[in-house]
Amino acid sequence: MSQSPAPVPFVDGLRAAADLRLPGSGHAWLDAARRENLDAFIAAGLPDTRAEAWKYTALRALSQRRFAWGDHTATSRAIDPKILTLPGVDGPRLVFVNGVFRADLSRLDTLPAGLTLQPLSQVLEQDPEPLRFALSRHYREASDAFARLNAALAGDGVVLRVAAGARIGKPVHLCFVGASADGDLAWHARNVIELGEGAELDLVEHHLSNAPQKHLATLVSDIVLQDRAKLQHMVLQHASEDSTLIRHGSLHMGAKSHAALHVLELGGGLVRHDVHAELRGDEARLDTRGVFVLRGRQHVDTQLAIRHQALNTASESIWRGVADERARGVFRGAIVVAQGADGSDASLSNKNLLLSSQAEIDTKPELEIYADEVKAAHGATVGQLDERALFYLRSRGLPHAEARALLTTAFCRAVFASLPNETLREHFSSALLAHLP
Repeated sequence: MSQSPAPVPFVDGLRAAADLRLPGSGHAWLDAARRENLDAFIAAGLPDTRAEAWKYTALRALSQRRFAWGDHTATSRAIDPKILTLPGVDGPRLVFVNGVFRADLSRLDTLPAGLTLQPLSQVLEQDPEPLRFALSRHYREASDAFARLNAALAGDGVVLRVAAGARIGKPVHLCFVGASADGDLAWHARNVIELGEGAELDLVEHHLSNAPQKHLATLVSDIVLQDRAKLQHMVLQHASEDSTLIRHGSLHMGAKSHAALHVLELGGGLVRHDVHAELRGDEARLDTRGVFVLRGRQHVDTQLAIRHQALNTASESIWRGVADERARGVFRGAIVVAQGADGSDASLSNKNLLLSSQAEIDTKPELEIYADEVKAAHGATVGQLDERALFYLRSRGLPHAEARALLTTAFCRAVFASLPNETLREHFSSALLAHLP
């Protein structure tokens, strides 16, 4: 049985190994793109807190850690299929364990008409040319260090396409499992998702673990919505609480398309989630909803960047954060209304709760407007539970802990009120309540 490569220092090992062997593709354009991104990563290294996008998230400890690159025994690791199940989600499923596709855990027997769903590794073997534009991307910003690393090293992930006019009835389920191993692993996955003109899809992205582990995982997703396409994207992140999970998503929206994003962050020791959305077509609409609930020494950093580039586009973003014990949350929401994007309507709200005097939440809303006749609003708050409401509940006989959990749950549940899948919505609420102290 083959073994994973010996661990190397995360940054220093890559910098010293400029001739690092990359995942072979057999395609010159892909190998060149991987090499360029790796060279850029080695030259710049990890960003530090002097970079505005990483101001509140230090990576010094991560840079000194050692990881084995990839998991050569992922296909044989024992995973209980029950942990993959989500209420209200019974459609096609792709499962990856430590970044490696697992056909035995996936559900691909009968795909509905109009849906193409394959692991990236399979597409690279059979017909990689349609992916050339997405996989040849070069990341120019120093803050995109992990996207560069992912572009260089990701050998698997998801290729999902919905044909023009197709409406996929059941949610598609993407599972990324961090499985325990002999040591700490680094693994990378890349998603390429496209909805054709007038297509409709519900997509569930699920991050979980079968046991405690301290892996580093990166996931980069490129999502394209053609004109009038509709996407419901639901994310449940419940990774191991000592793991590091870095996600980078790019969303490009055509005319009259509509995307709705719902995110629940519960797990992970160090978690970073970048969402970059460009509303390129007239009357495109984006709704984002998210909440993180943190405890212990968890650190979650959410970076939301929305750019209105066309006429009469709209975006509404509602995000909540809760931090207890010594946890730290970070939220940065940036909205840009570009020149010529007249008639845009953009709003951003970020409210946060501190449940401990040692917890910390840093929030920074940003708004730039370069167009006329625009409606825009943004705001952010960080506070504590309403003592009067807490006193009222306790006066009605509720113990302090239960009253505290009830108010916190109500504060967070507003984020999921618009989630159309009622069964999944209730599961999100139950998972959130179980995670509260």
